[in-house]
Amino acid sequence: MGETSHDHQTSGCCGGHHDHAGHSHDHDHHDHGHGHEQATADIRQAATVPVDGTVKDPVCGMTVTLGKGKPSLTYKGDDYHFCSQKCHDRFEADPYFYLSGNKARKKTAAPKNALYTCPMDPEIVQEGPGTCPICGMALEPMDGVSDGPNHELIDFTRRLWVSVAAAIPLLILTMGPMIGLPVRDWLGERVAMYLEFILATPVIVWAARPFFHRGWTSIKTWNLNMWTLIMIGVGAAFGYSTIATFLPGLFPETLRMEGGHMPVYFEAAVVIVALVFVGQVLELRARERTGDAIRALLDLAPKTARRITPDGDEYDVPLENIVEGDRLRVRPGDSVPVDGIVVSGTTSIDESMLTGEPIPVEKGEGDNVAGATLNKNGSLVIEAARVGDETMLARIVAMVSSAQRSRAPIQGLADRVASYFVPSVVIAAVLAFVVWLVVGPEPAFVFAIVSAVSVLIIACPCALGLATPMSIMTATGRGAQAGVLIKDAEALERMARVDTVVVDKTGTLTVGKPKLTDVIMADGFEESELLALLRGVETGSEHPLAEAIVEGISERGIAAATTTDFEAITGKGVQATANGRTIAFGNAAMMEAVGADRSALDQTAEELRADGKTAMYAAVDGKLAGVIAVADPIKETSKDAIAALHDAGLTVIMATGDNETTARAVARTLGIDEVRAGVLPEDKKALVDELHRKGRKVAMAGDGVNDAPALAAAEVGIAMGTGADVAVESAGITLLKGDLNGVVRARRLSEATLRNIKQNLFFAFVYNAAGVPLAAGILYPITGTLLSPMVAAAAMSLSSVSVISNALRLRRVSLDG
Repeated sequence: MGETSHDHQTSGCCGGHHDHAGHSHDHDHHDHGHGHEQATADIRQAATVPVDGTVKDPVCGMTVTLGKGKPSLTYKGDDYHFCSQKCHDRFEADPYFYLSGNKARKKTAAPKNALYTCPMDPEIVQEGPGTCPICGMALEPMDGVSDGPNHELIDFTRRLWVSVAAAIPLLILTMGPMIGLPVRDWLGERVAMYLEFILATPVIVWAARPFFHRGWTSIKTWNLNMWTLIMIGVGAAFGYSTIATFLPGLFPETLRMEGGHMPVYFEAAVVIVALVFVGQVLELRARERTGDAIRALLDLAPKTARRITPDGDEYDVPLENIVEGDRLRVRPGDSVPVDGIVVSGTTSIDESMLTGEPIPVEKGEGDNVAGATLNKNGSLVIEAARVGDETMLARIVAMVSSAQRSRAPIQGLADRVASYFVPSVVIAAVLAFVVWLVVGPEPAFVFAIVSAVSVLIIACPCALGLATPMSIMTATGRGAQAGVLIKDAEALERMARVDTVVVDKTGTLTVGKPKLTDVIMADGFEESELLALLRGVETGSEHPLAEAIVEGISERGIAAATTTDFEAITGKGVQATANGRTIAFGNAAMMEAVGADRSALDQTAEELRADGKTAMYAAVDGKLAGVIAVADPIKETSKDAIAALHDAGLTVIMATGDNETTARAVARTLGIDEVRAGVLPEDKKALVDELHRKGRKVAMAGDGVNDAPALAAAEVGIAMGTGADVAVESAGITLLKGDLNGVVRARRLSEATLRNIKQNLFFAFVYNAAGVPLAAGILYPITGTLLSPMVAAAAMSLSSVSVISNALRLRRVSLDG
């Protein structure tokens, strides 16, 4: 591409400028406006007038002193100098980007720190990572996925191994005598206690520091949570054990063991910390998996694009260098890099990664293509239309990320319970301590400590808090894989309660593009001859159906006859002359105007209209030649989708601006329950309001601007991704593939999600309702044993992991029946 000098030095920032003397530098590029021209002029001026022996780096704009051993490069006869090797390499990869002015006009977001939010409390937003002051969970990137490693997972894993390393010798010291290993006898009780303190202190002071920090924050903000309980429980066990080790004389003599020692629970504190870390590490790993769907979408986008410069050069460049208007080559087997318009070439595009539909779509000149879709066979040249955050893929990722952070109404139940839960647990722990101290068997104080710590540790508000968000995060990712984009969790929950679906006809049930369906000939006329004449006539017509007729005749391989004297007659049709013959085409009034008797095919025309088709008459030299029918074809998927909605117990109502005859014909074919024909946009909204008054839960599916008011008024608005942007903005659910099978998938996903959330909440309630009394010692009179704080910690960690594991089952839920 260019010729590089040998003076390389890798220092300085990245960026660039060029040095050129005595050469003009005109590229035949697109005109991108004044900013483009000014940027290019700045490069030339700095390069051609090195008054002080310096030039500007064309990449970063820094001043470069000539002859200082800096990297340089010759491109198309011009010399360019760079502040660093990094700038040199960037320029060498894509010189057009820096020389055309595109760098100056590329829209880049203002630098800002990444925003983080809490998955359970999305109202908490801050710059950079941290912990939520309400629930104590680690904050996550608002874009839903992080490219780098999970630093909290790395940190907690390291702290886990330190805790485990301390817990193992501690357990040997305390449990050894029970398995025939008299370690304490070998060391002596006093030395063993000191050794326990030495092993436990690093765990409590260093490893458990994040727990104590979160717990203290929860108390300061009065948002009591799981970390409050862990801090009090672990702190009480360690604090008591430390005092009992070094100041046993503070305790009554009746509480001491033989030898004057107090019982200590260093091992309980350390094992609790270790087990909490086990739960946290498993939870963090599981939560990472909820972002797999987003990461999979992001991975679809290629990292490079093949640029075609105005000079005809072709080379691969970083995707971030592409701007609107750039021309790109998409070779067979390549992914389309950005949203664009086909300039030349034909191919079939696999859009399954975005829409979930496996059948490739044919694309040719003038067609839109979406970034991240796969070019199957032909070579295309496209013009970039939307890049960066404006591409369909980027908008999908943003929508899924937003939905994962949203709150479902059912979350309110868990929130109300959780707000009373932690104070209740603290009270229960105090009561357990007092009851055991007053009425418990000897050593009552020891039993009181154990029961209070166990109550604090076993209670798990985290399981309650995770029950809904984890299911929502997983479900929205699963929906995206199936071409069902959930805008917010409320829409997902409401979809499960819908009992009526209102659908638009055009573009929702039908293809939305009229096609030539029937050609019925009158006696004495040849079909090919008539169609040749009609193609010639309709080529000059601006009627909405003319394009469908011309396209349909063209598909039959019939060439257009040459016509003259074309005339469009308002309210009737068109007429023209071809080969000395007069052709008239239009409605019954047109036939009357030219004196053609249409009685022979009137019945046929009525039957076609009854089937929902638009029937028109053709006459040649005043004689009826045939009837031509055009219709908006019903989508192949519509009938099965309507049947599936009926099977789910939903009533389907079609609301359309089309006439009654056509609307009823479509409804009859598809088995739709109710039809509202000839409706205006306000009528669709009025229909939704009417159904609300009757107590119906309504979902509205549509794709046009006229559907937006009804989409906004319905419990759930469902927009076809092939439709208008305003429809998508008004809807809670967007279907990337514009057919009703997506509505069926959305319904199944919502039902599975709501069922999963209820399972999680049930488990969390039952676990806590049973766990706290067990930890308090309710079974002691029967079993004679008290639940160990270590067992309580294991149960607490397991409860959170169980909720997460159940939520992750949604990744495998079937949405196709």
